[in-house]
Amino acid sequence: MAVTKSRPAVGPILFFGVAFSLAVYFTFAAVQGEYGLFSRTEILAETQLLEIQLASMQDDVARMENLTRRLSDDYLDLDLLDQQARSVLGLIRGDEMVIR
Repeated sequence: MAVTKSRPAVGPILFFGVAFSLAVYFTFAAVQGEYGLFSRTEILAETQLLEIQLASMQDDVARMENLTRRLSDDYLDLDLLDQQARSVLGLIRGDEMVIR
């Protein structure tokens, strides 16, 4: 009688090993990769921060446009003109005294 040795099946083990490795790789890439979940969360947080900065800048621009309009030839705000002359040019009226 001839006794045959049974060898372990390498094909199925190799197939499941490669399939498991690919599944781990793609799962890692979906979470940590360049377009993964963590990157998406970082992008959303940065978007919110930039939207807040944009709103702040738009408020500043609106304020500056208002000041510019108030100092234009069409509409002259004398109080604002007096304030700018005092702060920028250092002017005072003749009946005022400067105390330092």
